[in-house]
Amino acid sequence: MLMLALDTSTDIGSVAIGDREGIIAASTLPAQGAHSEAMLPAIRDLLTRADVAIGHLEGVAVGSGPGSFTGLRVGAALAKGLCFARGLPLYAYSSLSAVVAGVSVEGSACAMFDARGGRVFAATYQSTIPLVDLAGPQIWTVPELIAELQPLDAWTFGGDGARRHEDLIVAAGGRLLPEDHSRPRAEALLHLARERPEGQVGDVRSWQPEYLLPSAAERLSDRRVLR
Repeated sequence: MLMLALDTSTDIGSVAIGDREGIIAASTLPAQGAHSEAMLPAIRDLLTRADVAIGHLEGVAVGSGPGSFTGLRVGAALAKGLCFARGLPLYAYSSLSAVVAGVSVEGSACAMFDARGGRVFAATYQSTIPLVDLAGPQIWTVPELIAELQPLDAWTFGGDGARRHEDLIVAAGGRLLPEDHSRPRAEALLHLARERPEGQVGDVRSWQPEYLLPSAAERLSDRRVLR
């Protein structure tokens, strides 16, 4: 299946095209945090470089979060729009799993995104090739997560949350993925689509990303109601 994949869950977005044989082309978005402006040109450029016509695509894979509320909405809208326009199936996978899927690590793996306020989104995996889940995406403080995962020398960490809290993790005995692997990768979504076809979305129209936290506007509204 010739598939386009995209992830906009963090500041650094990515797109990739691949099939059953592997990755054909992949790109990292040039502008951090400006996914609404950068993603469509990145997709067009990728299709051109891969010499693939958009009409030849057979599916779309998207990172389903958690992560940036605005970024996830942009990615979801683009993925759903492509699927509606072309009658394509949509596949959705945790953006946290797109950090570690297909990456060889020693021991178990934990993917972490910064959730601000001293918190992280985190998910844990028993193995990464093939990917075997331990615990799905949850919100943690870093000290709570470190205490939960002891002994930390059995763990490898990835994601911008791991980079932000590198000192705490390393001091407790954990390891970090190299920086160029420490982000959700659209290539990993293609890997997951081959490995987990059950990720296909049943109802594309009603599907929504896994935000875990309300948007800033919703939090502000809640505060006003409580006053």
